[in-house]
Amino acid sequence: MTDQDVFAAEREQIFDHSWLYIGHETELVKPNDYATRTVAGRPLIFARDAKGKTRVWVNSCPHRGAMLCRDPKGNARFLTCFYHGWTFNTSGEPVSIPSEEGYSPDFERIGLAAPAKVDSYRGFVFVSFDPDIVDLPTYLAGATEYLDLVSDQSEVGMRVLPGTHEYSVKANWKLLAENSYDGYHLVSTHQRYLEMITAAHGKIDVSAGSAGARAINLGGGHAVIAATPASGALFGRPLSEAAKSEKAERFQRFREMYGDAWVDRMGGSRNMVIFPNLVVIDLVMGVVIRRIEPVSPDYMEVSAWHLAPPEEGEELHKQRLDNFLTFWGPGGLASPDDVEALETCQRSYAARGELPWSDISRGMHTPLKSVGGEYQMRTWWGRWHELITGEALPEEPQAPLEDFFAGQRSPKQTSETVQAK
Repeated sequence: MTDQDVFAAEREQIFDHSWLYIGHETELVKPNDYATRTVAGRPLIFARDAKGKTRVWVNSCPHRGAMLCRDPKGNARFLTCFYHGWTFNTSGEPVSIPSEEGYSPDFERIGLAAPAKVDSYRGFVFVSFDPDIVDLPTYLAGATEYLDLVSDQSEVGMRVLPGTHEYSVKANWKLLAENSYDGYHLVSTHQRYLEMITAAHGKIDVSAGSAGARAINLGGGHAVIAATPASGALFGRPLSEAAKSEKAERFQRFREMYGDAWVDRMGGSRNMVIFPNLVVIDLVMGVVIRRIEPVSPDYMEVSAWHLAPPEEGEELHKQRLDNFLTFWGPGGLASPDDVEALETCQRSYAARGELPWSDISRGMHTPLKSVGGEYQMRTWWGRWHELITGEALPEEPQAPLEDFFAGQRSPKQTSETVQAK
């Protein structure tokens, strides 16, 4: 958590050999839209070219290296370097080099550089800097099923809403990966939010949401804590009868499309971490995409977006935005609590000589992995350990999951059909 050499090893052995999330396809609405992102320390351009194809380019002019796009987002047919005026189209091709006669006749025009691999799953776009990495679906393993549960919540395709939460945390990036599916800290850390929900709903039983909930190993270091629809009572303000009816009608259509078992799961909640640094959280009244960017051993930058079904009614949409702000926002009722907790951890690591280890053994004594345990974190750390040291640890026994978590789409809706949408 504190060592610069360990951080350098993570950059080289984890981030240079993983699939890393850069953005969602729906952020790029029109041809020639672009957004600038930093992924594994590299400046990138996330773009839709003139023909509508999603592209990712290194945000550096191949002439002398200056940053090509300095705005966080925009729309431009051509990308012009302010340093020497070299210009490229959004397909990465050079279209203008000032005073080109100054180069020799055999000078080769250089296009924009790109990551070794770019691919997407259900609109989630990933890059990899490893040309030999496995294909994206293989890498995602069981996480694809939970991305499907999120993505199937719209008949026309889930979309990222305009606006981004951007904040920083003075703590090691791995702490936020752990925290993002830590079900143990809710009552003690987020008292203010629970008081607000109690005022809105009346007295609630926080243990009800964890009944039947499980921590699940998805393979490849990915894991999720997933729960039944009962957990939804803990999040969001009460809906009006009209909004409840509208939501029920939409989910009834899903039942006709996907079958009861799949839609029952869809109505539950899930906190998933896709190794190493992508978080997808679906707590009934909001789907959050969170990307963690490590900067140094004791500093990270965080970006978060909200994914929503565009066909939902005004009240549901308003509630979704309200929850994104009041619970997840950098100035909301939950995220500042988490930031404070993680930053105090990092400050306390100055005493690592006297207290060299953190404990994540909760739930290790039983194969029944509850959301209040730390099995999901041990799953993540097992993959970290394998990539950093080369040693694969034995898998921890896990009890068979209840039938609820095994529900699948109706045979009429295969993953290929959904992908084609």
